[in-house]
Amino acid sequence: MAPEDDVRVVEDTERHFDDGTVLRVRVLSVPESENFPDGIKYRLHYGTVGGETIVRYDNSHGVHERHTSDGLDDAYDFPGYDAVQDRFWTEVEHHRDEP
Repeated sequence: MAPEDDVRVVEDTERHFDDGTVLRVRVLSVPESENFPDGIKYRLHYGTVGGETIVRYDNSHGVHERHTSDGLDDAYDFPGYDAVQDRFWTEVEHHRDEP
């Protein structure tokens, strides 16, 4: 069995909002490896349709990162995948509630 056969899409969602923002969530179950020891590859993105990031969490390159409109958050310390999910949705709700 080829390694790509072990990849399973857990979630793949894209939602556009009337205010010009977009939510993209892609979560894959992947074989555990040095880059993905938890067996999860994810990209949780909330930004503008024009391509600006408001908040994004990802480990696309095997490194857990948090991006904001100011760029890469160098102070970010990965708290675990479940905590990342909770934090991301809280941040999206906060931005969606802003006037």
